[in-house]
Amino acid sequence: MTANRRNFIKQAAVLTGAFSATSLFNQAHAEGFNNAAKKIAHLTPMQAAQDEDYWSVIQRSYTANGDIIILNNGGVSPSPLIVQQAVERYNQLSNQGPSYYMWRILDQGREPLREKLALMAGCDPEELAINRNATEALNNIILGMPLQKGDEVIGAKQDYPHMMAAYKQRALRDGIVYKQLNFKFPIENDDEIVKAYADAITPKTKIIHVTHVVNWVGQIMPVRKIADMAHAHGIEVICDGAHSFGLLDYKIPELNCDYWGTSLHKFLSAPVGSGMMWIKKEKIAKIWPLLTDDNPNSPNIRKFENLGTRSFPIEQGIGEAVNFQNSIGNKRKEERVRYLKNYWAEKVQHLPKVKLQTSLMPEYSCGICGVSIDGMTVAELNDALFTKYKIHTTGMVTDNVNCVRVTPHVYTTIPDLDKMVRAITEIAAGKTKQG
Repeated sequence: MTANRRNFIKQAAVLTGAFSATSLFNQAHAEGFNNAAKKIAHLTPMQAAQDEDYWSVIQRSYTANGDIIILNNGGVSPSPLIVQQAVERYNQLSNQGPSYYMWRILDQGREPLREKLALMAGCDPEELAINRNATEALNNIILGMPLQKGDEVIGAKQDYPHMMAAYKQRALRDGIVYKQLNFKFPIENDDEIVKAYADAITPKTKIIHVTHVVNWVGQIMPVRKIADMAHAHGIEVICDGAHSFGLLDYKIPELNCDYWGTSLHKFLSAPVGSGMMWIKKEKIAKIWPLLTDDNPNSPNIRKFENLGTRSFPIEQGIGEAVNFQNSIGNKRKEERVRYLKNYWAEKVQHLPKVKLQTSLMPEYSCGICGVSIDGMTVAELNDALFTKYKIHTTGMVTDNVNCVRVTPHVYTTIPDLDKMVRAITEIAAGKTKQG
């Protein structure tokens, strides 16, 4: 066999991608993950959440957790090693001839990826666009809505900053009215939340914007109930799913929203810089794309993917993250991450001076939890956790929120969380790390 022929076969194997028997996941993990899953097949997802033997198999698939304990996975999560390797392989292939391998070969992989993501999301592939993050997805929708002067949008001061900024820009540029509710979380009453949105509605209200999992403190919002109420008033709903997709076990249509966007580099653990948007099929045509298209009023969801030259390796690496997710199962993963959150939070919630700003009820939170200590600023607590214990978290300060946000992931170990508990206990008691 000639060298050229061998090289062609090697490249062809790479190009079969994440959705074939030769995927990196199948080569590296399929057998081990299947064997581990068989051992817990008799357990419910809640029971499986506490089976450390099973989760140790998952944890070994990540390269994270070195000298620093990463508990800011709500910002961005590390990818499993196979996802990193996929991006590297596609990048190496691209650089053999970018204009050929990126545009003629890897670009053709977007349609199989769209179908795979749509299957996971429970939607029509023709309603789903692949982009770089939730900000890009939702800004496309917010800035592309055909809103007129005087039209009202209802959101909340606890929504994500980039989305709030998009509405404020439209208010400045187009004269829309942007109204913001101000919640004091945690709230453990769906009716209270739905009523707050309902009470803000006027005859001029066109849009309700709701964040599925509030990034500041992890409150799970009753999106379906809000959407049902809004539709009864003839109002459309935009949902920010940045912190829910790949974590909570749901399908997008179940939310009954009209528009939705997410980042895939959070709980799905896809490559950094990957995301997607979803729009109900009959509403695609009326949304103007943020980046230009030859036919901006087209009903084709692909009009939102005109990003110019993009990172094709990152995009194609998403496929291996989907394989990884599917091998665990959405519900099993949701219960594990919730168990990890509750593991540390329940141990510190009754300590003197320690306060949680997140519900521990499963209906109202999953992986994210906000914690504060009386007498310490958020910056002081965040700094103490890192400098004294090498625990990386992030400070959250906005309306009615003043806490350190702690977010474990499936690769987080129980000893890591035991260290977190010890750190909070010692800091709250005014002690410093010994040794």
